[in-house]
Amino acid sequence: MEGDRISYHESVKKIYERIKKDGMTNIWDRYEAQGLGSSPDQRCPFCQGGVRCDLCSNGPCRADVAKDKRGVCGITGDGMAMRMMLLRNVMGASTYHYHTEQTIKTLRAVADGKSPFTIREPDKLFSFAERFGIPSAFSENDLALTLCNYFETDFNRKYDEPSYIVETLAPQERKAVWRKLGIFPGGIHNEMMFSTASSLTNVDGYYVSLALKAMRLSIAMAYQSQIVNEFCQDILFGIPRPHMMRVDLGVLDPDYVNVLPNGHEPFLGFAMVELARKLAWQEKAKAMGAKGLRVIANIETGQEMIQRWPMDDVFYGFTGNWIMQEAVLASGCVDLFACDMNCSMPVDPKYAEKYKFKLVPVSPLVVLEGVTDRIDYIPEKAEEQAAELLEMAIGNFKERRATIEAMTGLPVTEALVGFSSESIIDALGGTLGPLLAALKSGAIRGIAGLVSCTSLRDSGQDVHSVRIAKELIKRDVLILSMGCGNGAMQVAGLCSPDAKELAGEGLKRVCEALGVPPVLSFGTCTDTGRLADLLLQISVAVDVPIPDLPVAAVAPEYMEQKATIDAVFALALGLYTYVNPVPTVTGGTNLVKLLTEDLKDITGGLLNVETDAVKAVEGILAHIEAKREKLGI
Repeated sequence: MEGDRISYHESVKKIYERIKKDGMTNIWDRYEAQGLGSSPDQRCPFCQGGVRCDLCSNGPCRADVAKDKRGVCGITGDGMAMRMMLLRNVMGASTYHYHTEQTIKTLRAVADGKSPFTIREPDKLFSFAERFGIPSAFSENDLALTLCNYFETDFNRKYDEPSYIVETLAPQERKAVWRKLGIFPGGIHNEMMFSTASSLTNVDGYYVSLALKAMRLSIAMAYQSQIVNEFCQDILFGIPRPHMMRVDLGVLDPDYVNVLPNGHEPFLGFAMVELARKLAWQEKAKAMGAKGLRVIANIETGQEMIQRWPMDDVFYGFTGNWIMQEAVLASGCVDLFACDMNCSMPVDPKYAEKYKFKLVPVSPLVVLEGVTDRIDYIPEKAEEQAAELLEMAIGNFKERRATIEAMTGLPVTEALVGFSSESIIDALGGTLGPLLAALKSGAIRGIAGLVSCTSLRDSGQDVHSVRIAKELIKRDVLILSMGCGNGAMQVAGLCSPDAKELAGEGLKRVCEALGVPPVLSFGTCTDTGRLADLLLQISVAVDVPIPDLPVAAVAPEYMEQKATIDAVFALALGLYTYVNPVPTVTGGTNLVKLLTEDLKDITGGLLNVETDAVKAVEGILAHIEAKREKLGI
């Protein structure tokens, strides 16, 4: 593997050479070593098809639908593939919801006056509470506490008791469909129990039933976990609003103390920025021989942060997405890597030892072999914990600077970040009218929600994502980008206003008129729920059901379990959903037919798994144009 099989980004390719020279284990070599024969992408065909099961002691079993070869218990290949997908969805939902519960704990601590954070967006607090019928007569703190209680009660509702959150936030037309299918969910905790219990050997082996349960769980997750989480983070840390942000590995300067919050939860990252902006902390860093102290945003924690807070010389920039993690750590510029609840790699301790930085888990979920330092986030102690992390970073600087040769001269560029439903509407003059007019006129043919990770399957890091995005904007499709795929867009330059030159003539005119890029940086994977809420607003504004809108969900490089439940939710919402690489369900031929053909008559959604970028985009465009024709536009 070399060149574009490593990464789209020159910065990563350059540091990969250093990693190889240093003899370090790395994600690219490990990926290649997993392949069979001469192909790094070839694996066990039963595993790749999803028709392999080891859930009981009679296994591992393999299945072949064409030959009616079943598992020992009698389950078919279709059932095997969908059952394993459902279990992945349980993991994705539980991880999303863990983040949400930490956010609710933080909001509660703020409302109780026990946290250093504050309510930055009281108007959003009141408007969000109003959607649930909670009286605005409360004070800010009392209203926040009431909202926390309301949410936690709903999270714990029985699986057969309909969720009030979903009832309040979901589109009317979708709720009717979900009730008809029996997939209107209860509380998220009991939905996870219901799905997990269904996946036990000899309980539910029917692929259609398991698919419906996956959609039911995804609906609970999107509304109870994702929307609640992001809107409450908006209340605490600010609604994303457009601003420029430095991106790529050139943001790392070895002469500064560099602290990198990493993962998906931004709490201690924000707390460290607030402290690092104080003169006393800058003086501490300078006393150790550094030019100063910087907090560098990283992966999805970084996305949460850069979407909301502007850059300066302290909150300096954003590195990129998860596959470049080893490249970030091998830069020789890192003093502390703070690992919250997602996307810190088991190999990181080896990099900490080699490149002399502090590796500190800040979530009880995260355990790294051989790492004894840890500071588990407690909302009431956020400032104290942030100070402890900064002290550790400053204390590390001298040894790291004296013993490690840093990589310098790496590229850095700027991206326009900070788009949200509110800021998009603000950019349009306070109404969706201009966007709807551009859609109606055909200047914008449609909208793609790019909700993606990054993967090495079939191509290098971000290579397929960038290809898909360029093909879409060339065809006048506006992209709202989320997740690690958002980091791909930012570092590749597609979130720069200059990227309008890559767009079709219609989209280019819209970008020039509004001063925006053709790819709008819309947040993290958790913002999938925020996008669903924006689609609700568009649907209501034009009085058209979501499945009939010229929109699509696009995941060019999905990777992990959170991504699989995002895709299932998009199908439940009624969206044309493109995913790559091909999911591990292809051995279940009846399941494949359900997802790629039959589902359009059940929820309105449809799955597409084309691996060629141009053909994939042609399929997306065909869908968009069919919806435009149906609407008469």
